Amino acid sequence: MFNETTSGGSDHAATLGVLARARPERLKQLAETLLDAMGEIAVLTNRTGLVMVPMRDTVENVDFHLGEVLVSEAHIADAAGHVGYGMVTGRDLERAMAMAVVDLRIATVGEEPATTGFLTEERAHQAEADTARMRQVEATRVEMETF
Repeated sequence: MFNETTSGGSDHAATLGVLARARPERLKQLAETLLDAMGEIAVLTNRTGLVMVPMRDTVENVDFHLGEVLVSEAHIADAAGHVGYGMVTGRDLERAMAMAVVDLRIATVGEEPATTGFLTEERAHQAEADTARMRQVEATRVEMETF
């Protein structure tokens, strides 16, 4: 994945993680509202492709590639040289571009009410979804006796 940091290193990675899992329609809507105030943007990359999915074998403590996944990627820049990046699973270039627009906006002006509120709401929504998923997984757990 693209490792350039714009503001905050691991915070940037966490922000990209939230944006990548954000609800698509909400993300696209936010990007549309931000675009009006952003000026001219150059599209550096806008493509789909396959990326390898790395996994770790916890028994032997080695990395291996599980397989490939289709992703959509967007990389944009403004006239001042700030960059925005987006990568999402699947074939949705519009969603990847929306993610890059939000990332660029955060890189240029920092946190503002629109982006901060969006990120806060999406983090909460994702936490709820993760909790619900883990409850479903736990419901399938089987304990067996060993002799």
